[in-house]
Amino acid sequence: MNARGITTMAQDLRWFKSSYSGAEGGQCVEVAASQQAVYVRDSKIVTGSVLTVPPTAWMTFTSFAARPSDEV
Repeated sequence: MNARGITTMAQDLRWFKSSYSGAEGGQCVEVAASQQAVYVRDSKIVTGSVLTVPPTAWMTFTSFAARPSDEV
C-alpha cells in the first residue's frame, strides 16, 4: 500500500489518544487498530506519517511496556 492509501485509510479509523495525554497538549500519540494492523501517529500532526505494526507486535510491545520497571 502506498502512503496515500495509508493516509486515506487512517482518516477512516477510530483513533484513541494516550490516557497519559493532558488537556495542555504536549507530546502525545494516538492509536487505531484494525484486524490487519495497529496504527500509531502523532496527535498534533494527524495528517502526518503513520507507523504501522502487526497486531502481534503491538501486543508484545504493550505487554512489555505494562510490566513494572523492576521486571524489565
